[in-house]
Amino acid sequence: MTDAPRFTLIETQRLEWPFKLRLPFRFGVITVTHGRQAVVRARIRLEDGREGWGIAAESLAAKWFDKNPALSDAQNEQQLRRALELAEAATTGADTAFGHFANSYTAVTAAAGAEALNPLVASYGRALLDRAMLDALLKLHGVSFWDGMRANIGGMGAHAVAPDLAGFDLPRMLAEAQPLRRLHARHTVGLVDPITAADQSERVNDGLPETLEEVANGYRHRYWKLKVGGNIAADVERLAAIASVLDRMHGGYHASLDGNEQYEDAEGALALWRAMEADARLKKLCASIIYIEQPVKRARALETGMAALAAARPVIIDESDGPLDAFVTGRKLGYAGVSSKACKGVWRSIINLARCRMWNAEEGRERYFMSAEDLTTLAGVCVQQDLALVSLLGLPHVERNGHHFVDGFAGRPRAEAARFLAAHPTLYADTSRGPRLAIRDGMLELDSIDVPGLGATIEPDFATMEAMPKANWP
Repeated sequence: MTDAPRFTLIETQRLEWPFKLRLPFRFGVITVTHGRQAVVRARIRLEDGREGWGIAAESLAAKWFDKNPALSDAQNEQQLRRALELAEAATTGADTAFGHFANSYTAVTAAAGAEALNPLVASYGRALLDRAMLDALLKLHGVSFWDGMRANIGGMGAHAVAPDLAGFDLPRMLAEAQPLRRLHARHTVGLVDPITAADQSERVNDGLPETLEEVANGYRHRYWKLKVGGNIAADVERLAAIASVLDRMHGGYHASLDGNEQYEDAEGALALWRAMEADARLKKLCASIIYIEQPVKRARALETGMAALAAARPVIIDESDGPLDAFVTGRKLGYAGVSSKACKGVWRSIINLARCRMWNAEEGRERYFMSAEDLTTLAGVCVQQDLALVSLLGLPHVERNGHHFVDGFAGRPRAEAARFLAAHPTLYADTSRGPRLAIRDGMLELDSIDVPGLGATIEPDFATMEAMPKANWP
């Protein structure tokens, strides 16, 4: 695409709806039992006068974007609502899809900082609005996310927002992208997840897998994400219980180790790894670990070297990926990777992919990489948009947990779920409890998301949602 289309944001609608988890999910400092999903609609007008709507959806996740214990979950939700308001206020005039992001990044980050909102919170608002506008743009042109991005419909190129990529050919990278049609689902094992039936005092009894053992037998995953909690002795014992199940898996397995900022420094995280290596019960599990994710609290993560831990396993940043140049900083400290999450932004993920490509070319080896992580992406638009992004990036496995902790389209009208199932019969499976994400032999089939728009043409029932209240922040 020679000249990327420019458009103006005409109108937005911010909605949300509540959901409950079928099982409690603990990560870091919070145990989640319920939540709210934000839904953003954006109406854009092209320079030729055509107008159209797009959509994006993502959980209003507490205690991830800002883990300050002094803030309540409700205050965390208000922070994210405010981030959406700031992103909308900064989106003025006509620009390309990438231009709307890049040309407002500094202003949005500064406005957020003036209200004590960190860059990660700020990225949430920009990410959802950018996705909704991109979805509208793709639909107006009748092209899928994959085809549109390969044609550079967003107008990506050298920009001051990422000066380190001044000499990198972003349009060429996009043109050469080969979206994956199948992905491995990497199952998350939370800190309170039952490992075997003996760990349960009571069951949900909804016919779905509850224990790790049942998940392994039912979905046959080959990739896993294992949470640790910051206490070496307790972490080792829990990992040993997990290993007792995974080691019996047919065909072997791969795993990532997620610290969720629970260690004070790199030395503490390295001590955990040494304790794991010293425990004979964890020999196979240690060999399975492909990388370690954000083990150190973000306040220190980008101030301390990771060389010693990185010598054992590659280390990636996740929560520390706040400023857009965080990965550049992390590289100097020994980090080899960075996470992709749709809640942090499509454009951010592509910029970080370009960094990996450029740095690997410079060093003549495949050292730098991206991982695909989850933030409880729910069935429907939310999970489909994230999968479309992960596929475009060429990442072969993606953390998926929303299908396990939330029962399919629970909380949404049955007719809505039926529409998504009919439009995506290989991505979802019909069950006695209604449509839900289909994971077969640990894999997800993505052919059906190659449709006009960002991973989904079908839209949810907006009439059953609540208007998002004006943010009560600060």
